[in-house]
Amino acid sequence: MSVSSLSVQIRQHGGPEELELVSIPVGEPGPGQIRIRHHAIGLNFIDVYQRSGLYPQTLPVQLGMEAAGVVEAVGEGVTHLQVGDRAAYASNPPGSYCERRVMPATCVCKLPDAISFETGAAMMLKGLTAQYLLKKTLPQGGLQPGDFVLFHAAAGGVGLIASQWAKALGLQLIGTAGSAEKCALALANGAAYAINYAAEDFVARVKEITGGKGVKVVYDSVGKDTFEKSLDCLRPFGLLASFGNASGPVAPFAPGILGPKGSLYLTRATLFSHITTRESTQAMADDLFAVVSSGQVKIHIGQRYALADVQQAHRDLEARKTTGCTILTL
Repeated sequence: MSVSSLSVQIRQHGGPEELELVSIPVGEPGPGQIRIRHHAIGLNFIDVYQRSGLYPQTLPVQLGMEAAGVVEAVGEGVTHLQVGDRAAYASNPPGSYCERRVMPATCVCKLPDAISFETGAAMMLKGLTAQYLLKKTLPQGGLQPGDFVLFHAAAGGVGLIASQWAKALGLQLIGTAGSAEKCALALANGAAYAINYAAEDFVARVKEITGGKGVKVVYDSVGKDTFEKSLDCLRPFGLLASFGNASGPVAPFAPGILGPKGSLYLTRATLFSHITTRESTQAMADDLFAVVSSGQVKIHIGQRYALADVQQAHRDLEARKTTGCTILTL
Protein backbone atom coordinates (compact mmCIF):
# COMPACT_ATOMS: atom_id res chain seq x y z
CA MET A 1 0.00 0.00 0.00
CA SER A 2 1.26 3.44 -0.89
CA VAL A 3 -0.04 6.58 0.78
CA SER A 4 0.88 10.20 0.11
CA SER A 5 2.50 12.61 2.51
CA LEU A 6 3.00 16.35 2.52
CA SER A 7 6.73 16.74 3.06
CA VAL A 8 9.29 19.54 3.21
CA GLN A 9 12.37 19.09 1.05
CA ILE A 10 15.23 21.10 -0.42
CA ARG A 11 16.56 20.70 -3.96
CA GLN A 12 19.67 22.78 -3.24
CA HIS A 13 21.46 24.17 -0.19
CA GLY A 14 20.70 27.76 0.73
CA GLY A 15 18.36 29.97 2.75
CA PRO A 16 14.87 29.31 4.13
CA GLU A 17 13.41 30.02 0.68
CA GLU A 18 14.79 26.63 -0.45
CA LEU A 19 12.28 24.80 1.79
CA GLU A 20 9.52 23.41 -0.45
CA LEU A 21 6.28 21.69 0.53
CA VAL A 22 5.68 18.74 -1.80
CA SER A 23 3.48 15.64 -1.88
CA ILE A 24 5.37 12.34 -2.08
CA PRO A 25 4.28 8.69 -1.99
CA VAL A 26 5.15 6.68 1.12
CA GLY A 27 5.24 2.90 0.86
CA GLU A 28 5.46 -0.02 3.26
CA PRO A 29 8.28 -0.43 5.79
CA GLY A 30 11.02 -2.92 4.98
CA PRO A 31 12.98 -5.05 7.47
CA GLY A 32 13.95 -3.04 10.55
CA GLN A 33 11.70 -0.13 9.54
CA ILE A 34 8.38 1.40 10.58
CA ARG A 35 5.91 3.80 9.02
CA ILE A 36 4.83 6.55 11.38
CA ARG A 37 2.10 9.19 11.04
CA HIS A 38 3.26 12.36 12.75
CA HIS A 39 1.23 14.48 15.16
CA ALA A 40 3.98 17.05 15.84
CA ILE A 41 7.51 17.72 14.56
CA GLY A 42 10.51 19.23 16.33
CA LEU A 43 12.66 22.04 14.92
CA ASN A 44 16.40 22.15 15.67
CA PHE A 45 19.51 24.09 14.70
CA ILE A 46 20.91 21.02 12.99
CA ASP A 47 18.07 21.43 10.47
CA VAL A 48 19.47 24.88 9.60
CA TYR A 49 22.99 23.45 9.19
CA GLN A 50 21.69 20.76 6.84
CA ARG A 51 19.61 23.24 4.84
CA SER A 52 22.48 25.73 4.46
CA GLY A 53 25.05 23.11 3.49
CA LEU A 54 27.24 23.46 6.59
CA TYR A 55 26.36 19.77 7.03
CA PRO A 56 26.07 18.80 3.33
CA GLN A 57 23.32 16.40 2.30
CA THR A 58 22.70 14.29 -0.81
CA LEU A 59 20.05 16.29 -2.66
CA PRO A 60 17.11 16.46 -2.86
CA VAL A 61 16.54 15.74 0.82
CA GLN A 62 13.72 16.00 3.34
CA LEU A 63 14.77 17.81 6.49
CA GLY A 64 13.96 17.25 10.16
CA MET A 65 15.45 15.05 12.87
CA GLU A 66 12.67 14.49 15.42
CA ALA A 67 8.92 14.00 15.71
CA ALA A 68 6.17 12.16 17.57
CA GLY A 69 3.16 10.28 16.28
CA VAL A 70 1.50 6.90 15.88
CA VAL A 71 3.04 3.79 14.32
CA GLU A 72 1.06 2.83 11.19
CA ALA A 73 3.01 -0.19 9.99
CA VAL A 74 5.90 -2.34 11.25
CA GLY A 75 8.53 -4.10 9.14
CA GLU A 76 10.05 -7.53 9.65
CA GLY A 77 12.32 -7.87 12.68
CA VAL A 78 10.94 -4.91 14.62
CA THR A 79 9.87 -6.18 18.05
CA HIS A 80 9.82 -3.10 20.33
CA LEU A 81 7.01 -1.34 18.47
CA GLN A 82 3.54 -2.35 17.30
CA VAL A 83 0.91 -0.78 15.05
CA GLY A 84 -1.00 1.81 17.07
CA ASP A 85 1.83 2.61 19.48
CA ARG A 86 2.44 6.22 20.41
CA ALA A 87 6.08 6.89 19.57
CA ALA A 88 8.73 9.61 19.42
CA TYR A 89 12.26 9.81 18.05
CA ALA A 90 15.39 11.77 17.29
CA SER A 91 17.01 9.94 14.42
CA ASN A 92 19.05 9.85 11.26
CA PRO A 93 18.42 10.01 8.37
CA PRO A 94 16.70 13.41 8.15
CA GLY A 95 13.08 13.45 7.03
CA SER A 96 10.75 14.30 9.92
CA TYR A 97 9.27 17.44 8.27
CA CYS A 98 6.31 15.51 6.88
CA GLU A 99 2.90 14.00 7.63
CA ARG A 100 4.21 10.42 7.53
CA ARG A 101 7.39 8.56 6.67
CA VAL A 102 9.06 5.17 6.52
CA MET A 103 12.20 5.14 8.68
CA PRO A 104 14.60 2.93 10.66
CA ALA A 105 13.02 1.72 13.90
CA THR A 106 16.27 1.69 15.92
CA CYS A 107 15.91 5.15 17.45
CA VAL A 108 12.10 5.21 17.67
CA CYS A 109 10.85 4.80 21.25
CA LYS A 110 7.41 4.18 22.68
CA LEU A 111 6.12 7.46 24.12
CA PRO A 112 4.69 7.17 27.64
CA ASP A 113 0.98 8.02 27.86
CA ALA A 114 1.78 10.80 30.34
CA ILE A 115 3.75 12.72 27.70
CA SER A 116 1.85 14.49 24.90
CA PHE A 117 2.76 14.27 21.22
CA GLU A 118 3.77 17.95 21.19
CA THR A 119 6.03 17.49 24.20
CA GLY A 120 7.47 14.30 22.70
CA ALA A 121 8.26 16.03 19.41
CA ALA A 122 9.79 19.01 21.16
CA MET A 123 12.00 17.13 23.59
CA MET A 124 13.63 14.14 21.95
CA LEU A 125 16.65 15.62 20.20
CA LYS A 126 17.18 18.40 22.74
CA GLY A 127 16.43 16.22 25.76
CA LEU A 128 18.67 13.37 24.62
CA THR A 129 21.36 15.98 23.92
CA ALA A 130 21.07 17.32 27.47
CA GLN A 131 21.21 13.72 28.72
CA TYR A 132 24.44 12.79 26.99
CA LEU A 133 26.05 16.12 27.91
CA LEU A 134 25.27 16.05 31.63
CA LYS A 135 25.56 12.28 32.10
CA LYS A 136 28.20 11.18 29.57
CA THR A 137 30.29 14.19 28.44
CA LEU A 138 32.15 14.73 31.67
CA PRO A 139 35.42 16.28 32.85
CA GLN A 140 38.15 14.32 34.62
CA GLY A 141 36.73 12.96 37.86
CA GLY A 142 33.16 13.54 36.73
CA LEU A 143 30.71 16.06 38.16
CA GLN A 144 29.55 16.16 41.78
CA PRO A 145 26.74 18.11 43.45
CA GLY A 146 27.89 21.69 44.00
CA ASP A 147 30.17 21.77 40.94
CA PHE A 148 29.98 24.74 38.58
CA VAL A 149 29.29 24.22 34.87
CA LEU A 150 28.94 26.87 32.16
CA PHE A 151 26.17 26.42 29.60
CA HIS A 152 25.88 28.79 26.64
CA ALA A 153 22.48 29.60 25.08
CA ALA A 154 20.81 28.64 28.34
CA ALA A 155 17.41 29.97 27.23
CA GLY A 156 17.35 27.79 24.11
CA GLY A 157 15.68 24.43 23.77
CA VAL A 158 18.62 22.37 25.01
CA GLY A 159 19.61 25.03 27.52
CA LEU A 160 16.28 25.16 29.37
CA ILE A 161 16.20 21.37 29.66
CA ALA A 162 19.83 21.25 30.79
CA SER A 163 19.30 24.03 33.35
CA GLN A 164 16.48 22.12 35.02
CA TRP A 165 18.27 18.77 34.81
CA ALA A 166 21.50 20.23 36.20
CA LYS A 167 19.59 21.61 39.18
CA ALA A 168 18.03 18.18 39.76
CA LEU A 169 21.57 16.74 39.78
CA GLY A 170 22.72 19.34 42.32
CA LEU A 171 24.97 21.20 39.87
CA GLN A 172 25.42 24.98 39.83
CA LEU A 173 24.76 25.86 36.20
CA ILE A 174 25.94 29.25 35.00
CA GLY A 175 23.93 30.09 31.90
CA THR A 176 24.65 32.68 29.24
CA ALA A 177 22.05 34.33 27.00
CA GLY A 178 21.78 37.40 24.81
CA SER A 179 19.20 39.47 26.67
CA ALA A 180 17.94 40.23 30.16
CA GLU A 181 14.67 38.47 29.33
CA LYS A 182 16.44 35.27 28.27
CA CYS A 183 18.62 35.40 31.39
CA ALA A 184 15.49 35.65 33.54
CA LEU A 185 14.05 32.62 31.74
CA ALA A 186 17.20 30.58 32.41
CA LEU A 187 17.13 31.52 36.11
CA ALA A 188 13.45 30.59 36.34
CA ASN A 189 14.36 27.16 34.97
CA GLY A 190 17.07 26.19 37.41
CA ALA A 191 20.19 28.08 36.36
CA ALA A 192 22.08 29.15 39.49
CA TYR A 193 23.47 32.21 37.68
CA ALA A 194 22.78 33.89 34.34
CA ILE A 195 25.11 36.15 32.35
CA ASN A 196 23.90 38.50 29.63
CA TYR A 197 26.83 38.22 27.23
CA ALA A 198 25.54 41.24 25.29
CA ALA A 199 26.06 43.44 28.35
CA GLU A 200 28.95 41.89 30.28
CA ASP A 201 32.15 39.89 29.83
CA PHE A 202 31.17 36.32 30.60
CA VAL A 203 34.76 35.26 31.35
CA ALA A 204 35.12 37.89 34.08
CA ARG A 205 31.71 36.98 35.52
CA VAL A 206 32.51 33.25 35.56
CA LYS A 207 35.78 33.92 37.39
CA GLU A 208 33.93 36.13 39.87
CA ILE A 209 31.21 33.54 40.51
CA THR A 210 33.72 30.71 40.97
CA GLY A 211 36.14 32.64 43.17
CA GLY A 212 38.72 32.79 40.38
CA LYS A 213 38.85 29.03 39.87
CA GLY A 214 36.81 28.62 36.71
CA VAL A 215 34.41 25.81 35.85
CA LYS A 216 35.05 22.09 35.32
CA VAL A 217 33.18 21.99 32.02
CA VAL A 218 31.76 24.37 29.41
CA TYR A 219 28.91 23.15 27.19
CA ASP A 220 29.04 25.29 24.05
CA SER A 221 26.57 25.15 21.15
CA VAL A 222 27.38 28.68 19.94
CA GLY A 223 30.71 27.92 18.27
CA LYS A 224 32.83 30.61 16.63
CA ASP A 225 31.82 33.57 18.84
CA THR A 226 32.37 31.87 22.20
CA PHE A 227 35.11 29.27 21.60
CA GLU A 228 38.20 31.13 22.79
CA LYS A 229 36.50 32.74 25.78
CA SER A 230 34.99 29.38 26.72
CA LEU A 231 38.51 27.98 27.06
CA ASP A 232 39.37 30.89 29.37
CA CYS A 233 36.49 29.96 31.69
CA LEU A 234 37.90 26.51 32.46
CA ARG A 235 39.90 25.45 35.48
CA PRO A 236 43.04 23.32 34.90
CA PHE A 237 42.19 19.95 33.27
CA GLY A 238 38.73 21.32 32.43
CA LEU A 239 36.65 20.15 29.46
CA LEU A 240 35.19 22.21 26.64
CA ALA A 241 32.33 20.25 25.07
CA SER A 242 31.54 21.89 21.74
CA PHE A 243 28.23 20.60 20.38
CA GLY A 244 26.97 23.22 17.95
CA ASN A 245 27.76 26.13 15.64
CA ALA A 246 24.95 28.67 16.10
CA SER A 247 27.33 31.57 15.35
CA GLY A 248 29.32 29.63 12.76
CA PRO A 249 31.90 26.84 12.93
CA VAL A 250 34.99 27.19 15.11
CA ALA A 251 38.04 28.30 13.11
CA PRO A 252 41.07 25.99 12.90
CA PHE A 253 43.39 26.43 15.88
CA ALA A 254 46.68 25.05 17.19
CA PRO A 255 46.14 22.34 19.84
CA GLY A 256 49.18 23.75 21.62
CA ILE A 257 47.06 26.55 23.09
CA LEU A 258 45.34 24.01 25.37
CA GLY A 259 48.57 23.42 27.35
CA PRO A 260 49.30 26.88 28.81
CA LYS A 261 45.60 27.30 29.63
CA GLY A 262 45.78 24.34 32.04
CA SER A 263 46.16 21.12 30.03
CA LEU A 264 42.57 21.46 28.88
CA TYR A 265 40.43 18.82 27.18
CA LEU A 266 38.29 19.47 24.10
CA THR A 267 35.62 17.31 22.51
CA ARG A 268 33.29 17.91 19.57
CA ALA A 269 30.27 15.94 20.70
CA THR A 270 27.21 14.81 18.74
CA LEU A 271 24.06 13.01 19.81
CA PHE A 272 24.23 10.55 16.93
CA SER A 273 27.39 8.90 18.27
CA HIS A 274 25.39 8.02 21.39
CA ILE A 275 22.29 6.54 19.74
CA THR A 276 23.85 4.03 17.35
CA THR A 277 22.18 1.04 19.06
CA ARG A 278 18.65 0.26 20.17
CA GLU A 279 19.88 -0.40 23.72
CA SER A 280 21.72 2.88 24.19
CA THR A 281 18.89 4.89 22.60
CA GLN A 282 16.29 3.27 24.85
CA ALA A 283 18.37 3.72 28.02
CA MET A 284 18.88 7.43 27.29
CA ALA A 285 15.20 7.88 26.38
CA ASP A 286 14.10 6.11 29.57
CA ASP A 287 16.26 8.54 31.58
CA LEU A 288 14.68 11.49 29.75
CA PHE A 289 11.12 10.16 30.06
CA ALA A 290 11.63 9.64 33.81
CA VAL A 291 12.92 13.13 34.53
CA VAL A 292 10.12 14.72 32.44
CA SER A 293 7.36 12.50 33.88
CA SER A 294 8.55 13.33 37.41
CA GLY A 295 8.14 17.05 36.76
CA GLN A 296 11.80 17.80 37.48
CA VAL A 297 12.21 18.88 33.86
CA LYS A 298 9.41 20.72 32.08
CA ILE A 299 9.52 21.06 28.30
CA HIS A 300 8.84 24.64 27.21
CA ILE A 301 7.34 24.99 23.73
CA GLY A 302 7.93 28.65 22.95
CA GLN A 303 6.76 28.62 19.34
CA ARG A 304 4.40 26.65 17.11
CA TYR A 305 4.28 26.93 13.31
CA ALA A 306 2.16 25.09 10.77
CA LEU A 307 4.19 22.77 8.55
CA ALA A 308 3.41 25.10 5.63
CA ASP A 309 5.08 27.98 7.52
CA VAL A 310 8.41 26.18 7.87
CA GLN A 311 10.31 28.95 6.04
CA GLN A 312 9.31 31.49 8.70
CA ALA A 313 10.17 29.04 11.45
CA HIS A 314 13.72 28.76 10.08
CA ARG A 315 14.04 32.54 9.75
CA ASP A 316 13.02 33.06 13.36
CA LEU A 317 15.33 30.32 14.64
CA GLU A 318 18.34 31.78 12.81
CA ALA A 319 17.50 35.32 14.01
CA ARG A 320 17.58 34.10 17.66
CA LYS A 321 13.92 35.10 18.02
CA THR A 322 12.94 31.80 19.61
CA THR A 323 13.05 30.59 23.22
CA GLY A 324 12.73 27.04 24.47
CA CYS A 325 11.56 24.46 21.95
CA THR A 326 9.88 25.03 18.60
CA ILE A 327 7.49 22.61 16.90
CA LEU A 328 5.79 22.27 13.55
CA THR A 329 2.12 21.31 13.75
CA LEU A 330 -0.01 19.22 11.42
